[in-house]
Amino acid sequence: MPRQVDYDSRRRQIVAAAFALISERGLEGVTMRDVAARAGVSVGAVQRSFPSKEEMMVATVEDMNERVSARVQGRIAGSADPDSAATMLQHTLAGIMPHDEPTLAESRVWLAFAAHAAVTPALAAVQRKQYEGLAELVALLLRTAQAAGDVRSDIDTDQEAGALIALTDGLNMQILMGRHTPDSALATLDRRLAALRPAE
Repeated sequence: MPRQVDYDSRRRQIVAAAFALISERGLEGVTMRDVAARAGVSVGAVQRSFPSKEEMMVATVEDMNERVSARVQGRIAGSADPDSAATMLQHTLAGIMPHDEPTLAESRVWLAFAAHAAVTPALAAVQRKQYEGLAELVALLLRTAQAAGDVRSDIDTDQEAGALIALTDGLNMQILMGRHTPDSALATLDRRLAALRPAE
């Protein structure tokens, strides 16, 4: 009797292998054959799950985004004040910055995708969508924090959301390049957030 294949499990296995290889080598250094070898499956199995390398890459970055979101939600839930918009804002931004080897791997993969997205429309569309969703969330948290009196009323929340995301992106890159440590980058972010609070 033919062995049943769990295609969802296989796709996750392939995506995990692609993620690991991209973190180690960058995007250009990864082939379908490499991913198959790392995942312990045939090249045909990879191609049946993802007809093109581009589709596999899109699935990989989407999977990573879901993991980051789940981690951020866990950080918020475990905080001292999980219902505060200011707490949610701080953990949302801090949670997408690397602080250990698994999150450093995520940042390396994200940077590799960002570079490739500049010349790959499908990847650019995925990353734009993710940035747009993040910007909407950060702006909403800023507005909610304003209403609670935790953010200055003169702040343009849409503009500030963009600036905070740009700051976080820049800090991610500088951590990878060694100019910032995770702790010094987090301190920089916290200073920016503190500057948004009303004067006492």
